[in-house]
Amino acid sequence: MTGAPASAAGGSGSTPAPRGGKLGASAVNQAGLWNIANILTMVRLLLVPGFVMLLLHDGGYDPVWRSFAWAAFAVAMITDLFDGHLARAYNLVTDFGKIADPIADKAIMGAALICLSLLGDLPWWITGVILFRELGITLMRFWVIRHAVIPASRGGKLKTLAQGTAVGMYVLALTGPLATLRFWMMMAAVVLTVVTGLDYVRQAVVLRRKGLAADRAAALEAVTAAADADGAGTDGRRHDGGRRPSGGVEERVAGARGAAEAER
Repeated sequence: MTGAPASAAGGSGSTPAPRGGKLGASAVNQAGLWNIANILTMVRLLLVPGFVMLLLHDGGYDPVWRSFAWAAFAVAMITDLFDGHLARAYNLVTDFGKIADPIADKAIMGAALICLSLLGDLPWWITGVILFRELGITLMRFWVIRHAVIPASRGGKLKTLAQGTAVGMYVLALTGPLATLRFWMMMAAVVLTVVTGLDYVRQAVVLRRKGLAADRAAALEAVTAAADADGAGTDGRRHDGGRRPSGGVEERVAGARGAAEAER
């Protein structure tokens, strides 16, 4: 929002800032938070306990209640597709959304997998593989977030689609050929989960190395600039008093260069 008065924004206008200047800034931040993308993310978070109650109602084997649970799961998956698209398309990306969106994704998927395994419909090893991958990739994103953001790949999007389709089929009380089909769909989702997880690990390692190399190069440039400035000042002193520069700057330059070369 650009309608804030100059005084409130740090301008030099003669009109003094109103007492409510801080409150106005909070209102601007609040307006940025309550956008459609974040609302969809919060709806998805609120759907998690409702989905669990619907899936486990009456022992978890009532086809009608499981159909209701599937509907809640489907809504959560659909909102997952739309909130990210809306945030990017309309510049609605916020710090809250960056944190809450992946949490909502993992929460609904994790709740579904754990409940299905508790009911005996899904082997625990499948739940373990998927949850381990999702948690590991989330932690890895935080590991490299200072250097770069790992973008969502086509494989990752296909993995999400396969997981959502397979889990949705398991939520429904399917029998016969459809039950066989959902098993193979889940196997495909597991394979994509593992393959894309390994690819994310590779990307994270490469991005972190590049980020560290860039940081060291920047530090080398800063130290070199300081050495040049110190050398210029020392030359002036040398004409006056004949004093020679200390070796501290030179040592820092050599150390920074060595670190940069080692990182490369």
